[in-house]
Parts: sequence; structure tokens; C-alpha cells
Amino acid sequence: MPDPALSRPESWAPYLTWAKHHPHARYDLCGSNLLHCSVDDLPGARESLELFARNDDGYPPLVEAIAERYGVAPDRVTTASGAAGATFLALGALVRPGDTILAEWPGYDPQTGAARFLGANVRMFDRAWSDGFQVDPDRVARELTSTTRVIMLTNLHNPSGVYADASTLLAIGEMAEAVGAKVLVDEVYLEAGLDLDTTPAATRGDVFVSVSSLTKSFGLAGLRLGWMLADPDTVEAVRRTRDVVDGTGAVPSERLGTLAFEHIDRLLERAHAILEPHWHMLERFVESRSELEWVAPVEGSCVAFPRLVGTADAGPFVDMARDEFGVGLVPGSFFGAPAHFRIAIGGKRQTLEDGIEALGKALDKGMV
Repeated sequence: MPDPALSRPESWAPYLTWAKHHPHARYDLCGSNLLHCSVDDLPGARESLELFARNDDGYPPLVEAIAERYGVAPDRVTTASGAAGATFLALGALVRPGDTILAEWPGYDPQTGAARFLGANVRMFDRAWSDGFQVDPDRVARELTSTTRVIMLTNLHNPSGVYADASTLLAIGEMAEAVGAKVLVDEVYLEAGLDLDTTPAATRGDVFVSVSSLTKSFGLAGLRLGWMLADPDTVEAVRRTRDVVDGTGAVPSERLGTLAFEHIDRLLERAHAILEPHWHMLERFVESRSELEWVAPVEGSCVAFPRLVGTADAGPFVDMARDEFGVGLVPGSFFGAPAHFRIAIGGKRQTLEDGIEALGKALDKGMV
């Protein structure tokens, strides 16, 4: 397994640093967000804007809306600045320097970057290509120690878009309980998945902590509105952790987030209308190219993670595809799988069509 450290003092999360500063391509298939909504996609948005309201531990109508959506009590909900903010606050509440965090590989590096920033030791378990990137509880068990405090997962998996079912999560939850750990599940992509059980892990037992946001499945990245579901003690600890991070959320964001939950099913229908045809478009392309192989993501995933056949490192190809054909892809090395690249499915249809055409030309040329 490659060294997962990757972090440097100037970059705790190398992928996210790259995502902010890499050269942009004409056909940018790097981002993992759903196509952003306009103000007109959220009826009443202009009228709901306010600059001040009491939101000491989250704007109460928003907390109540999230609780109602997921069938939990309000004391099991807290808000955050995006799912990344919720993850950081959760780790800040649960982890102390010297504790061990167990994270997936390939994985999303801001999670492990946050753990290292907080002084935790990070161990990795494989989500192996040979297993179709599925979570194998036996692999988790082999890396679990008495000092493990949090097991971190993404569901849907970032970068592959693979789904972990309830039985798998419950098996990992039992392991975590045996050593006094929590299972932190990033579910930002989950609700857009088609024909899946999208029940938050945190509703399956107090060992689980779920984080999500309005970004990936709902197209409201600009609000930076996330939340966490957990047992009341963990929620209270996260709220007190927020006291020393950013205090409270932004009132305009939380007011508009409350409005979003009033229209959440409409926003989800919009996501499905974008993602389903895009998934099939990419499926036809990947399966027509002998240079590529993949574990197909679930329908509704915003991302896919093809592997370039015959190379241990797709990075040079990704650079060539951008520089010569104008298509932007994310090198798999940022996720711990350098033979792969991540490709976005959730943007504008024309960008995906043109980007796939450009990618095909890059594959036709190959690395000569």
C-alpha cells in the first residue's frame, strides 16, 4: 500500500489544495458537485434572505427540518459549514492527540488531513479494486486497535461511487463498539443514489455519526450548509467544539437551508434528472474503450473512477489529456490509486458530452 501520509505543513489535504489551484481545462470534469442551482431553482429564496436571527446552536427551524427529514429528535442534529466542517467538528469532539483514526484507502484526503491536524494517528484499511471497492469488514478488523476512536467511511464512496449496504455498516458498527469507537460516515452523495436504501447510518445505532450537506445531492454548494446526525452526547460535544472554531453558522445560509428543506424532494428530483442520463452516457463511453476498466458507480453517483489499462500511474495521461485535448480529470494519486482518474458526472450535460469526446481523442493518441 502506498504511504498515506501525503500531508505537508503547507497542505493538510493535498487533493483539496490541488482542486483549488490546478490549471483549469476547457472541459472541466474535475469537480464532484452537482450542477449548482440558480436562485430560481429555490422558490422563495429572495424573500427568505435575512442577515440576522438567533442560531446559537443552529437556526432552530433548520435543525427541526433536518430532524423531521431523517426521523430523529432535534437533539440528535447539529449544523456545520458543509460536510467537511461537520467532519472536522466531529473529529474535534471525539479525538485527542495520540488517538487512532481508521480510514479507507482509496479515500478522500481532507478526512485524514483533519485527523492528522488534530494530532491523531491514521491507519488505513483497503477498499480494494479486487473487491470492487466494497468495504470488507475483515479488512477493517485487521487494522482495528484498542486505541481506535473513529472509523471513517464515505458512502457513496469517494472516489469510486460504490455503495455500502446496511449489513456491512452494522458489522463495522459492532467492531467499533467493541473498542469504544465511533463510525463516522460521510453521506454527501448518498441521497442522490437511485434504488438504494439511503437511510442515514446514524439512525441505525448510536455508534454511528452521519455527516452530509446540501452540496453534492442537492446542488446548493454555495450555501456551505452541512449537518451531523448522532447521539445527543456527541451532538452536544460537537456544538461545544464549534464554540472554538466558528461559533455559529451564517444566518443567510441557514435561513436558505431551511427553505431548501421545504423543497428537498424537488431538489432531489432535479438531481436525478441530471445524474441518471449522465451516468448512462459515461457507462456507454467507458465500456466502449478497451483502454479503460472500472467498477461502475451506482446510478446517481456524482463521480466515477476508471482505471487506465497497462499503467501504474495515469498521471502523465491526465496531464496530456488536459494540455492537448482540454479535458480536466483528477489524478487518482490524490486518492491513493494512481492508475485511476476521477471523472465528474454531475455538471452540465454539454460539458460532459464534449469532455468525453475529448477524452476519447486523448485515449486514441495514447502515451507515445
